[in-house]
Amino acid sequence: METLAAAARNIVLIGMPGSGKSTIGALLARELAMPFIDTDLVLETREGRPLQQILDERGVTAFLALEESLLLSLNLAGHVVSTGGSAVYSPRAMGHLGKRGVVVFLDASLPVLRKRILNMGNRGIVLAPGRTLDDLYAERKPLYERYADLRISCDQDGPQKVLRKLLQELEIWSGPSKTA
Repeated sequence: METLAAAARNIVLIGMPGSGKSTIGALLARELAMPFIDTDLVLETREGRPLQQILDERGVTAFLALEESLLLSLNLAGHVVSTGGSAVYSPRAMGHLGKRGVVVFLDASLPVLRKRILNMGNRGIVLAPGRTLDDLYAERKPLYERYADLRISCDQDGPQKVLRKLLQELEIWSGPSKTA
């Protein structure tokens, strides 16, 4: 872990809603004594309202533009960053995040996500009308895979085991980001 911290690299978490980005991000930041930022919370704070309200009032296109602007404005070093699940819709934002960090895909399967996401209608998930969680998963999974430097399965293990797997992979990982 010394080399990752010494290089002041960020650890950027991507994945579907319900994959554990916020939970794992907070645990990882605590473990590595790094600052933690959840971009969904930052967006809510900037806009002064919950994600779902932003989506309802402004629509998907405007929401994605707000999210991209926020991600492009981040100038961080040595942070753990939990992104919104829709961050991967912006190649520019993902390129920006990947330049200064390792991008980690927290991969949860569709059956696991169905169990974890009980509040689809008010969670602030970027989902066009008439689309389902299955549609969203099929659309986003290839994007997560494209931008990820590391992939961590989150299906069978609780947060502490996922954290341990992630720490092991970060210990092994070296090299440029796919998005750099």
